[in-house]
Amino acid sequence: MMTYNNVMEALQWASSFLVDNGREETAARIVMQHILGTSYSEVMLRLQDVLTAEQKEKFQELIEEHASGRPVQYCLGSEEFYGRSFIVDESVLIPRPETEELVLGTINRMNKIFNDQTVKLADIGTGSGAIAISMKLECPELMVVATDLSEAALTTAQRNAQRLAADIDFRLGDLTKPLAGEKFDIVLSNPPYIAFEEAKEMSSTVLEHEPHSALFAEEDGLILYRKLAEQLPPLMNKPALIGLEIGYTQGEQVAQFFKNSFPQATISIEKDINGKPRMIFCEIHV
Repeated sequence: MMTYNNVMEALQWASSFLVDNGREETAARIVMQHILGTSYSEVMLRLQDVLTAEQKEKFQELIEEHASGRPVQYCLGSEEFYGRSFIVDESVLIPRPETEELVLGTINRMNKIFNDQTVKLADIGTGSGAIAISMKLECPELMVVATDLSEAALTTAQRNAQRLAADIDFRLGDLTKPLAGEKFDIVLSNPPYIAFEEAKEMSSTVLEHEPHSALFAEEDGLILYRKLAEQLPPLMNKPALIGLEIGYTQGEQVAQFFKNSFPQATISIEKDINGKPRMIFCEIHV
């Protein structure tokens, strides 16, 4: 056991240990928040608090597990998304902050597009359920369907929905197949979009632990956007909204797929908080 007693000493040891092992030192704070069951600001106020033997042991165990290469979110079994804690494990992609902007962008557009009618939303490739559940909890009047090709991912998403008390209709299947014969007002998706040749530039933490089926896609990462653009027209009501997260180099190509399928729609490529093109919104008019 390392010779630290209080929160500050534990953080100093962990930060140094993580850096020596080629990891981000910020993980030390995230693990400490988890150990203390508190917020970042509260941790800063408790730097002189003495840790119990049990807390020290658990803290060290998690830090060493992350140092070995496992993403800290999987070590802790959770990740924050849109102000809520989601269960995550190796069956699902870890939700990213950029995806929160897809949720926010959708909510901002909803109010302008739809009147008082009941709005039906589908989240295709839901993973942990982060998008579908956040939309349902932010806009309780929505009817939400969430699909995934992975049974294990759907199980994780269902656990999250149950834990967060979100009423979601979960369906197993590939892309739009589970939605056949129905009409939707909003379709959202954050599909796999990384080209296989990009793997060599990626962190080993991601490559060795996150599900490759949720990361990589054929046709330089574009195949699922092309298929969605081809399959969605018969499923969309008028007016309607389609929102997609994209790789930052894919904007023009993905926009073109949707221009071909929805020639009358207004299509916009939106930048994320870092100024990178990261979302496409397709507004289908009456």
